[in-house]
Amino acid sequence: IPLPSTGNKTKASKDELRPKTFIGERAAITTHSSFTAVLVKLNISHHHLLNYTTGFLSTRVIPAAYVVAILIGIPSNALVLACLSRKTRSLSSAILYLSLATSDILLLLSLTLRVHYHINGNNWVFGEIACKVVTACFYGNIYCSIHAHMYISVVRYLAVVHPFLYRGLSKQSFMTCASLTLWGAFALAMAPELLTDQSYYVNHVGITCHDVLPYKEESYKYLIPYRLCLIFFGFMVPFAIITFSYGSIVYHLGRSSCDWTHYVKASTLVFGIFLLCFTPSNTIHLMHYVRLYTSQPDDFYIYFSVAVCLCCFHSCLDPFLTYFITKTKTSINHSHCPLNMIWFS
Repeated sequence: IPLPSTGNKTKASKDELRPKTFIGERAAITTHSSFTAVLVKLNISHHHLLNYTTGFLSTRVIPAAYVVAILIGIPSNALVLACLSRKTRSLSSAILYLSLATSDILLLLSLTLRVHYHINGNNWVFGEIACKVVTACFYGNIYCSIHAHMYISVVRYLAVVHPFLYRGLSKQSFMTCASLTLWGAFALAMAPELLTDQSYYVNHVGITCHDVLPYKEESYKYLIPYRLCLIFFGFMVPFAIITFSYGSIVYHLGRSSCDWTHYVKASTLVFGIFLLCFTPSNTIHLMHYVRLYTSQPDDFYIYFSVAVCLCCFHSCLDPFLTYFITKTKTSINHSHCPLNMIWFS
């Protein structure tokens, strides 16, 4: 399939192309002004790639889930930003919630182009730069959201389990440093996505964005161990910290002579939703890259593309969880127990 060439970006390797989802054989190489085009001859055994890219799941179900998340999440997170932006001085934890809402909005905005991508038969028409930015925002803000929840869980853990230590902290400085660390880690983690080509032309499919990458080429070999590290530090470590924090919170509240039922329910709900939304996609993602790292054929990316929808739904649930927790704080403030445990401050 002839495509116009700019003569600048070429791929000289003749190694087998190893896509994220399916394995094909390189057939030809060319370039285009807005993307790197790699013509790939699909093996007969991989005909299910065509079924997936043109199927009902990929072109209707996934974009429909994204649209629902966008319609609910962007207005609700914008409302959180509007309400909390005026309370950063009186409510120190508002800084973290502002970071979380900003991350959620960026994630949901990145979905708008992906909706078109899926509806268009997984054919990317917006160019290489847009593909890089959307990919970085998509994955970066998922891990940014996870880390924001980790910091929030640590704050709640200190407030409940170590209230005197918590009261002695310079909360404004602590929250500011946590937010800066959050966005610094996000920028550092997503840099490789911006430095490598993400859009490729696949024969019989079209221009894929991030879904097919030639991992055997020299410039891509580092991506698999990099993403394994990203999953470890971006999800597994925060998951362990969040589990410990909420487990300790529920345990200590259960030993109290006061009635902290609302607080326990709020903690359980927040942790349960986090577990449901982020665990399936990151578990499948880990299995996917472990198999790629060991050079085993792998189709886990299809399941990941479905499970990652849950991460997007978490972004539109965050504002409602914030409202629910605020109501819980109001309930605690009107209880007869001494307020030595603080949800917000």
